[in-house]
Amino acid sequence: MVQNPRRAAMALTTAAATITMLTAAVAAGTGTAAAAAATHPVFQARAILNGAKLSHRFQKAGSKTWHTEPLSLPDDISALGPVLFTAFQNGVGPQGQAAPDGNRDSTVVEFTPSGHPVRQWDLRGKCDGLTADPLTGQVIATVNEDANSSVYTIGPATGQVRHYQYSRPLPHKGGTDAISIYHGQVLVSASAPGTTGKPAPRPYYPAVYQVRFDPATLIAHIRPVFYGEDKATVANRDGQGSVVRLGLTDPDSNEIVPFYGPRFRGAFMLTSQGDKEQIFLWRTVRPRLTVLRLSQSVDDTAWASGPGRIYTTDNAAGTVNVVTGPFQPGMVLVAVTPCDADNAPATCPAPGFPANYLGALNPWTGHISKLPVRGEALHPQGMLFAPAPQ
Repeated sequence: MVQNPRRAAMALTTAAATITMLTAAVAAGTGTAAAAAATHPVFQARAILNGAKLSHRFQKAGSKTWHTEPLSLPDDISALGPVLFTAFQNGVGPQGQAAPDGNRDSTVVEFTPSGHPVRQWDLRGKCDGLTADPLTGQVIATVNEDANSSVYTIGPATGQVRHYQYSRPLPHKGGTDAISIYHGQVLVSASAPGTTGKPAPRPYYPAVYQVRFDPATLIAHIRPVFYGEDKATVANRDGQGSVVRLGLTDPDSNEIVPFYGPRFRGAFMLTSQGDKEQIFLWRTVRPRLTVLRLSQSVDDTAWASGPGRIYTTDNAAGTVNVVTGPFQPGMVLVAVTPCDADNAPATCPAPGFPANYLGALNPWTGHISKLPVRGEALHPQGMLFAPAPQ
């Protein structure tokens, strides 16, 4: 565990500088891959679960005929005890539109850390948010991040699936996305504001909801936690302490910063992906907000406590991968998504906007450095760090 934030910041800065120098040396022809690996150990990636080797059955709208297709497009990933869960979106659209083959269901798969599938559940809609709640032993999944959104709970021990509708139309006129459990509260990102109409006058559209489930009525009651144009204190060294008004266009991934994080420990963190910002919240009543501006757009974030591994989904390849290597206490790992930035071109990847890659984030400056990864081609999206067994 990192006890000294200044020391952690120096370590991260040194690592980033080393990676930058190695990249420059190789590009200039003065270094080799072997020399780079010797100077800075390289991470290794391999696929452990492939959706193309799994399948589910579905019925097209208005049809009684069953069809079978492989699973595709995994997104969020979560853990509950010794097992993991991920959601394959199977081509369903962000408002729940049927895939080109007529499928309307995502598939949540439970699997072991070695990649052995245990069981699976089909959910109607595009599953973009998934988390496990250790307090209830349930898996929670949101569907349709742009509009027509609803939420499911899955009881892995019983196999029971409950489908909840929100207690009222979402006031931000969008959908719901990532989910975190924060001090026993279920917090959900209010994604794609304005998709179905103009939200209430700014700054009155929510960025995050607290969700409370009523299993008797299958209603998910929502309460706004904070809003898309609330004020926040800048956390970057450049401008630190100044107060700005947020302008969130794309509330997306969220996580809880673990107690061993080098900075912002114990906070709820929301990523506004297109805006290249992370917003940190320490309480849900009269919240206090801090914003860290990033050098790149990111999706999920993971914090290393020391030796261990990262499980990550690759949406394009349809796989779940495991990344091993020299993880150090205090490392902040991010799935970098240049094509999701607000200034990304319509056709992407493109020059200056590469495909997703694994990066290291300096939590004091917001600067992101690309990490060297060998083995499986890695384009991370959902991410989860698992410490090495003691």
